[in-house]
Amino acid sequence: MSGPEQEEQRSWEEGGPERLYVITSGRNLPDRRSALDMVTLIVSRGEAGPGTQPELAAIIRICDYPLSVAEISAYLHLPVSVITLLLTDLLASGHVEARASVLTQSLPDVELLEAVMHGLQNL
Repeated sequence: MSGPEQEEQRSWEEGGPERLYVITSGRNLPDRRSALDMVTLIVSRGEAGPGTQPELAAIIRICDYPLSVAEISAYLHLPVSVITLLLTDLLASGHVEARASVLTQSLPDVELLEAVMHGLQNL
């Protein structure tokens, strides 16, 4: 990473609470009912427009392939709470898509497991 990308990264790491306030436009954390957790996978559905906030554009740019909320937070050096708020905005605008993590998708049905367990106990 060099040139403008390096300067952009350096400016994001500097600041503090004021910087986070500006990034989130002073908004609080998203609703606790939000379906996003640290392992939710995010993938972009297109490209950022010319007037898109830099942090939102960075999320759209790095999510060409599915990344977890925790990975996005690490790559952008922003707290998970801020990333969750930004992702909520991007989901609402249709710029990104949220997918269940592989672990959640691959879990077997509890009723099926119980039926198998009862069947084995009856043998």
